[in-house]
Amino acid sequence: MTLVSMPWASVSYPSLACGILKAAAERGGKHRVTVVDANLDFFDWMHRELGTGLREYDFFSLDSYFQGCGDWVFTSALHDDEEWRVEEFRAALRGEVDDEVLRLCERLHELVPNWISEYAEELAGTAGDVVGLTTTFQQNSASLALARGLKRLDPSVRTVLGGANCEGRQGAAWHRNFDFVDFVVRGEGEVAFPALLDCLASGEDPRALPGLCWRDGSEIGANPPSAAPLAPGSIVAPDFGAYFDRHARSAAAAEVEPKLVVEGARGCWWGEKHHCTFCGLNGSFLQFRSKSPQRFHDELLDLVARHQVLDVYLVDNILDMAYFETVLPRLEESGCDLRIQCEVKSNLRFDQLRRLTRAGVVQVQPGIENLSSRVLQLMDKGVSGCQNVRFLRDASSLGLTVMWNYLCGFPGETDDDYEAVIDQFPALHHLPPMDGADRIALERFSPYFDDPGLGLRQRGPDPQYARNYDLPPAELAEIAYLFTSDPAGVGHELEKRLLAAAEEWRAHHPASELDHVRIGSEVVISDDRPSFGQHEHVLVGDDVALFDALDRPRSAATLGRHFGPRVQDRLLRWQEAGLVFTDDGHHVHVVPEATNQWQLRIG
Repeated sequence: MTLVSMPWASVSYPSLACGILKAAAERGGKHRVTVVDANLDFFDWMHRELGTGLREYDFFSLDSYFQGCGDWVFTSALHDDEEWRVEEFRAALRGEVDDEVLRLCERLHELVPNWISEYAEELAGTAGDVVGLTTTFQQNSASLALARGLKRLDPSVRTVLGGANCEGRQGAAWHRNFDFVDFVVRGEGEVAFPALLDCLASGEDPRALPGLCWRDGSEIGANPPSAAPLAPGSIVAPDFGAYFDRHARSAAAAEVEPKLVVEGARGCWWGEKHHCTFCGLNGSFLQFRSKSPQRFHDELLDLVARHQVLDVYLVDNILDMAYFETVLPRLEESGCDLRIQCEVKSNLRFDQLRRLTRAGVVQVQPGIENLSSRVLQLMDKGVSGCQNVRFLRDASSLGLTVMWNYLCGFPGETDDDYEAVIDQFPALHHLPPMDGADRIALERFSPYFDDPGLGLRQRGPDPQYARNYDLPPAELAEIAYLFTSDPAGVGHELEKRLLAAAEEWRAHHPASELDHVRIGSEVVISDDRPSFGQHEHVLVGDDVALFDALDRPRSAATLGRHFGPRVQDRLLRWQEAGLVFTDDGHHVHVVPEATNQWQLRIG
């Protein structure tokens, strides 16, 4: 049988879903599974036919999810109509993307029916009697189009759909509305998928398998998923097969080095206690389950050795805090020059961030999302604005790349929650800027979606679903992951101001420098930020003690008790000089350690 990863999966790393299912299905030797990296095949086809490269592919893979451009491209093949809602798409996207990108979308929309037809014919000769397609983000239309093409060529082939886009009601709706999909596996597939293959191979009836959506002639069914999440010891290590050889032969190899994608845990330990109100991840199970430190360490280094790849993308929603004392020291001792990207919580201390860097972590996604404590409380984030600024400062000291977005539009927020923070953005221009700023989307499985009483009462499927699928409104609401709602929170003018301030931060960051070194008992701060000019601040005596106290967020009352009532004057001067960030009655300094100072600390 064959597993297929369709566009627009990233070409930078193998499909973790296909790697896990291949390993799970081949245990015991009963099944042989081939993984087809159709995303790389499509990348090469685009390169040959249109002269495109990684920038164009990544627009669909990474940048256009909320517009649905990648899914729309394949609707012409899915619906056998090269003119499928072209005018509607053009009207919706004009002004959202530039004209060159819009023309590329339309050109691909015109050409992909032939690609799907030829690719299905090529695959049909080698795929075997079962073809599984994984769908996450913008893989829906492409996967459905290929399943349809394969069924046309060979009605006896069994098509199976699975992945994050098939969670819960979505999976049942995809199965119900597209009769060329024989089965949909919902939830964690390590058990259900091999069990389905066993049934198909033996002729047994698979209709009792948990989570399975099945079809028997005109009869269809959707079984309830398993009530218990997969135990951490049962989470299967991936088998990436020939992906890295295929990548080396792809035009993508000239533009991007391949990465390993690994998994240490599932679920979210913070979300189990406080589910962030806007987050729709972990549709099946929010319960946090982590592989044992020994197993995760061994799996990671085994994959590194087997594939001779040092760049690692850790997909965990949040890093297991126990790994700081177990896995990370061992990775540091391994001597491997790893380059790891992972997601963490933004309240980590400097020593914890330093342990990450020593273990090979070079890029983190800390889920910062906002710098206002009140808005972060509305999100149920469990961190403060000052803690988020401290994280950016400490990450800058350690040379960590930080990926983060500034979100707004939370029910209950006001313009006042943003104005004082935005006024302080120029003092932060030397720190890692946000990748973007925008209003939140209403996502299926999020608390905002599950409980309209939290403030987002009016909702409907995002318009992209009506453009991409010929289904009645009730069915569109079942397949959708993204929903629209009446705008909440800040007004339009404040939103525009936030977006402009975020863009200014990104523009000024390359020319903004601020750091400090210790020389004897003094702290010397070097400042070269466009908004503040070139300055050197020399702190001595009590000012050094205050600066040290502001290494972590401190309330005005606490500082007053330790430094006396006149500390307020010093705090105000430092804030005016852009050395201190203030929010919700707390203060933290924003001055990273100079690189050579950090090297002395860890030497």
